[in-house]
Amino acid sequence: MYKCLVVSANGVFLLFQQAASYYCNKLGFEPLAYQGLETGCRDVVSHVVKQGKIMYVFASALNPGNKEMGEHLVKHGDGARDIAFTVENCDYLVQKARERGAIIVKEPYVLEDNYGRVKLAVLQTYGDTTHTFVERTAYKGLFLPGFHPPLHRDPLLAKLPSGLLNFIDHVVGNQPNDEMVPVVEWYQKNLLFHRFWSVDDKQLQTDFSALRSIVVANYEETVKMPINEPAMGKRKSQIQEYVEYYGGPGVQHIAMNTSDIITAIRNLKERGMEFMCVPDTYYQLLRKNLKHSQVRITEDLDILEELKILVDFDDSGYLLQIFTKPVQDRPTVFLEVIQRHNHQVRVNMSFLSLLKNQFGFGAGNFKALFEAIEADQNARGNLTILTPNGVSNHI
Repeated sequence: MYKCLVVSANGVFLLFQQAASYYCNKLGFEPLAYQGLETGCRDVVSHVVKQGKIMYVFASALNPGNKEMGEHLVKHGDGARDIAFTVENCDYLVQKARERGAIIVKEPYVLEDNYGRVKLAVLQTYGDTTHTFVERTAYKGLFLPGFHPPLHRDPLLAKLPSGLLNFIDHVVGNQPNDEMVPVVEWYQKNLLFHRFWSVDDKQLQTDFSALRSIVVANYEETVKMPINEPAMGKRKSQIQEYVEYYGGPGVQHIAMNTSDIITAIRNLKERGMEFMCVPDTYYQLLRKNLKHSQVRITEDLDILEELKILVDFDDSGYLLQIFTKPVQDRPTVFLEVIQRHNHQVRVNMSFLSLLKNQFGFGAGNFKALFEAIEADQNARGNLTILTPNGVSNHI
């Protein structure tokens, strides 16, 4: 039903054109399509960028008084507002979701031009985030009807090294405390997703903070949506920091898959992309743990350490991943680059408890990631003491 996560992370960005340029210059995307005054659209301007199968849409209001976009921007700042799914039968899925109680933000409607027709519909999910269903079986245009080729292409882009990013691996949604399970149940009930994997705060914690996470997936397991919530710790977790600065639940990060993470990260760093840094002690522990594992990492560990790429593994395989710093001023949305080596998250939780710091879906790296984020939180003055009633106090 939901064949793939197409990506449109439709966002409301204050500097939408500059944001699209940032993703092209720093991450290796290319301008794909444009909609605005020059194409006959009088209300909203949209810039579409693409790399591999990944598409991001940066949208902003053209006129003063756009209440919907304006209020979203004031409340949340820059962020991913909509996650779009390619579907085969939009009408059927919307009807079934309606019967199960889902809120239909926009009933199925058709866009059409000389290249064909596309049917779309919009559903409300957690917080102010939405899902757009896109049925485009025979459409031959660039992106969607009404979109034209970009007005400008930066000649410098062709001179920069490739980003080597291929497709969306997963999209993570952060929830306030005790709201993770209801969101998971929403996906199970309304979209017929299933629980793919889960982990609790006893397994995902640092000395200061903790989280709980459940991954939901579609039937084909081509769409994966981890849902996180904070757990009580000594200090405010990054999940809680996100919820406070975003003004509620929302998309925390988007993971982009690559087949060559070493070259990709070298290229992205050469383009000026900034990533989180983990301590050298992480790699000392990694080498120690690998000595007792059946898995063999084919990449040079010295290079992975140099680039600060994380490694997560079990006896079936391993994955490599790295996280950017927040890609806007608020400490909210960031990005991930991930490469999988026969590591698809099909792991047994009882086995996980034996592995301690080695979990599927990159969970073995949550501790290292949280410690890196906590260092940034401390620099922002947000690694504050958290009390049982949820009040945080500065130290």
